[in-house]
Amino acid sequence: MTIPRLVAAAVLLLASFAAHAQPAIIASRPVRIIVPYPPGGGIDVLARALAPELSTTWGQPVLVENIAGAGGIIGTEKVAAAPGDGHTLLMATNPAVVGNRFLFKSLPYDPDKGLAPVSLILQSGQMAVAHPSVSANTLKELVELARRAPGKIAYSSYGNGSQPHLFFESIAKREGVEFLHVPYKGIAPATTAVIAGEVMLTIASPNQLGAQVKAGRLKPLAIGATTRSREFPAVPTTAEAGYPYALSMIWYGMFAPATTPPALVERISRDVGAIARRPDFAEKQITSRGLDLVANTPAEFAAAIRAEVVSTGEMIKAAGVKPE
Repeated sequence: MTIPRLVAAAVLLLASFAAHAQPAIIASRPVRIIVPYPPGGGIDVLARALAPELSTTWGQPVLVENIAGAGGIIGTEKVAAAPGDGHTLLMATNPAVVGNRFLFKSLPYDPDKGLAPVSLILQSGQMAVAHPSVSANTLKELVELARRAPGKIAYSSYGNGSQPHLFFESIAKREGVEFLHVPYKGIAPATTAVIAGEVMLTIASPNQLGAQVKAGRLKPLAIGATTRSREFPAVPTTAEAGYPYALSMIWYGMFAPATTPPALVERISRDVGAIARRPDFAEKQITSRGLDLVANTPAEFAAAIRAEVVSTGEMIKAAGVKPE
């Protein structure tokens, strides 16, 4: 074999080896996925499911670290301030990069300039539910009920600017009705309050409310998304109910520090997406829990965030929320 042919064969062999070896994105130390919330939540469970899969793909340890506090601000700041070398990643929900900018006068990180969107992995429309004693069976009937009894129908939230607060106050503002806002210290107690009949309404994901709805302890009214829930296909969207502006979504997404090279962000996004879209992983970790698989690209994720900032700003204004 001639020397040129030997060189060409060697190049092809090396390219084939590289394609199958899936070399680690960083060789010096483990990758940390920071979850800015306490252990045990839905996004923490997803991060811990992704970590060993990514470790196999990248050929190095991938660890999950919970840095909770201040509504996700503390952990998110850690990632925004980290070197953009791929060693530190963030798994967060929308409040960390969308909602918090409206709730606080200043943040220790810039949600637009401090983070690089990697992939929106999954999302879920929030389900508006009522205690079974509420006579309304649809969102329209609920609005009419509130019109006849201003300030009498109470809903639970987990604080000013939380999704239940924005959802019901946006409807109240647009439709000229009045609900009674009762904040609780977290999603779980806010949901329990409706089941117990302390308040009449709330919203949360089908994943959180599904068992209670199926057991008849909660009555579904609408889904605050553009498409119906796969788990509850009979429940109409808010647009179908006549209130297209009343959107409420929760999503789980991955981010890197903004200084991370675009090529590395794209590589991480491709690898995360390949795992998330794998049928066995998607069924076990996402769709069986009533969540919708997305696994989009960095550019698509960035565009989704920009659109949500606009819509959330409008809801914040309607709810009269002032930054603290």
